[in-house]
Amino acid sequence: MTTTIRLAGAGALAVSLCAAGALPASAQIEIHWWHAMTGANNAVIEKLAADFNAAQKEYKVTPTFKGSYADTMNAGIAAFRAGNAPHIMQVFEVGTATMMAAKGAIKPVQEMMKEAGEKFDPNSYLPAITGYYSTSKGEMLSFPFNSSSAVLWYNKDAFKKAGLDPAKPPKTWPETIDYAKKLKAAGYQTCGVSTAWVTWLLLEQFSAWHNVPLATKANGMGGFDTELKFNSPLHVKLISQLAELQKDKTFDYSGRTNTGEGRFTSGECPLFLTSSAFYGNVKANAKFAFGAAPMPYFPDVAGAPQNSIIGGASLWVMGGKKAEEYKGIARFFTFLSDTDRQVWLHVESGYLPITKAAYEKVKGRGFYKENPDRETPLLELTNKTPTENSRGLRLGNMVQMRDVWAEELEAAFAGKKTAKAALDDAVAKGNQMLRQFERTVR
Repeated sequence: MTTTIRLAGAGALAVSLCAAGALPASAQIEIHWWHAMTGANNAVIEKLAADFNAAQKEYKVTPTFKGSYADTMNAGIAAFRAGNAPHIMQVFEVGTATMMAAKGAIKPVQEMMKEAGEKFDPNSYLPAITGYYSTSKGEMLSFPFNSSSAVLWYNKDAFKKAGLDPAKPPKTWPETIDYAKKLKAAGYQTCGVSTAWVTWLLLEQFSAWHNVPLATKANGMGGFDTELKFNSPLHVKLISQLAELQKDKTFDYSGRTNTGEGRFTSGECPLFLTSSAFYGNVKANAKFAFGAAPMPYFPDVAGAPQNSIIGGASLWVMGGKKAEEYKGIARFFTFLSDTDRQVWLHVESGYLPITKAAYEKVKGRGFYKENPDRETPLLELTNKTPTENSRGLRLGNMVQMRDVWAEELEAAFAGKKTAKAALDDAVAKGNQMLRQFERTVR
């Protein structure tokens, strides 16, 4: 017998039973999980839910795809306001500030796990991950799930065709540009190098990797009264060079999100900056040998490269649920934290092992010796001790700001603005949005 818990009215729960009367002891409590995973990673989500449901009979986790990361977060916020929020919502890392500011909308995961009597130790997670999703006092607000970082994917077969050594991917931006030109000359006419998640890669990760501020106040982690700083000479240098290369498609823009990633797996773009979590789709769809290298850097920047910051998403528990539902969610999170399950998730999806134990187990069995590219994002994250410029970022209105930043980058790539003018305008408009957000959380 299955009992479905629906959300209705102003946050009230309406329980639809198969028979009138008290809730039967054998009935399941359904937990709704909204997510943004597609392709191979959607299959991972479905398997995790199915395995949990098969492992016990008290709870049933029902995953539902709600669109992109931004779509999923916006849908969840709208559902909360309407009184019918899901139990669990997957939110990308840059939505952290927005979720933190949503008073009453969330149930802090550390608090929920304690109340449910489930073991939960924030210190068991990789430090770069724990810090991103915790308050200044160290309380974890959300459950780390699909963490990733940024890498440079490269087509080894294309390298051979262009006379490049497939065992030696480019390390610096000058090398990357040189490789892109040679690949273009070898027949890759429409795209030598490209990127997904344009603001994440070219502004956010670029800043951390070079240890320069994206914004003041430790990129917003030290307070919401932060100001953007990514119109520096170094940022202008990168965007102006890419805008120049856009003219003959040595660099070719592929969109604001990850919709252009298929240009790599199809063989069109032999160099592609995007998430390490792209691995599952590359493995399933690429008909060529491939590799993943660290992000390129400018060698004339002192101390570069620094360390990368995490991407991906965490699981936020929504407020206003019943105690028995929270117990089910806590049980599910314990299930997800299992070391062997984390090992499987890492190996299959390309997402990082979020716990120290899982990382050590994967390493101990020699997986990275056979698959060195899979350790690339972990080595980037731990390349150096994080600084205020490379711990991460916590900026309000981030979803909307990314669109504004991307619009300005698009103007630069299209030749409508200089790189300097585009970045100046992106910073000015972004600062206005930050002040709006700051007023809402006072």
